[in-house]
Amino acid sequence: MASIYTDLLGWVVIATFLAGAGVEYVRRRRVGGDAGTLATLRGRLDAFETPPERTLATAGWVLFAGFWLALFPHFAFTQKSYVEGVLSLLAVPACLYAGWLLWNGRDSLLVLSRAVAAMGIVYFPFESIEPLKRGLILVVTGQTGWAMAQFGYEPALVEGPILGYRNAYRFVTADGHGLLFEIVLACTGLGSMAIFAGLIAAVHAPLGRKLRALAVSIPIIWGLNIARTTFIGIAFGNQYLQLFVDEVLFLFGSSDPYMVSFFLSDRVISQVLAVVALVGVTYLVVRELPELVTVIEDVLYMVTKEEYDLLESLDLPREPVRTDGGRTGRE
Repeated sequence: MASIYTDLLGWVVIATFLAGAGVEYVRRRRVGGDAGTLATLRGRLDAFETPPERTLATAGWVLFAGFWLALFPHFAFTQKSYVEGVLSLLAVPACLYAGWLLWNGRDSLLVLSRAVAAMGIVYFPFESIEPLKRGLILVVTGQTGWAMAQFGYEPALVEGPILGYRNAYRFVTADGHGLLFEIVLACTGLGSMAIFAGLIAAVHAPLGRKLRALAVSIPIIWGLNIARTTFIGIAFGNQYLQLFVDEVLFLFGSSDPYMVSFFLSDRVISQVLAVVALVGVTYLVVRELPELVTVIEDVLYMVTKEEYDLLESLDLPREPVRTDGGRTGRE
């Protein structure tokens, strides 16, 4: 994350969305013979003219817009990741628009609001708690080294200059120039895994199907991420993508020609392929957990201002498909 201030803002966003989810749970959970403290609290919440979960979630979206705006300089200028920079900038009006739609009655966006809270709960502990961050990074570092070795590349494992772990690989080019490829938190695939974990946690569905959806998504994302770090390490460490050197250096604001292979392999090829991969994983998860279609339809509505029925359009099952070709039925 860019700084301690963006970390703090991130936790505030999560807390706001969680408060909204908690209020929604209290108001909608009706039990026979309901009485006592919970009933009193529910009565007070029901007395608000605007549903309080809508108010809290809307505030969460406004704060989330500020969070992405604060991250834009980090992605665009520090990391020189134009894909992430553009996406973070586009996220600002998108969050504000989501809040506006929710405030004006599109309550289906409460699902996406819960998902953002769950994503943060998965992601931020690894960002904020050093042993968790270190452990995850070192596991990915080790598996990346093993994968590179399968292709005949065995760079030396050394201490990384950014984090100070043994999380970097040192390559030596044909002209004797040393190159360091360091694995950091952004290289672990945690962000993508947190997205799917949050979405799966947010929908109302039986626990068994949620666990199956996680079993479909998380291993695929992990494996694809190791393939990504392996590709970047080999391409950068051996300078295999020294293409359009002057143009790439100009585009990324760099004067180091040895970074061209890194920019192309990481900032361009890998990030574009990651978007394609996430679309594919989403399709697999939705077949197991059709309730997620609500979130996708909301996102499409925000982009196009048109309503969609994706279950019908994409011929997706309204109930998940069993391996024997039948339907599972609602659990």
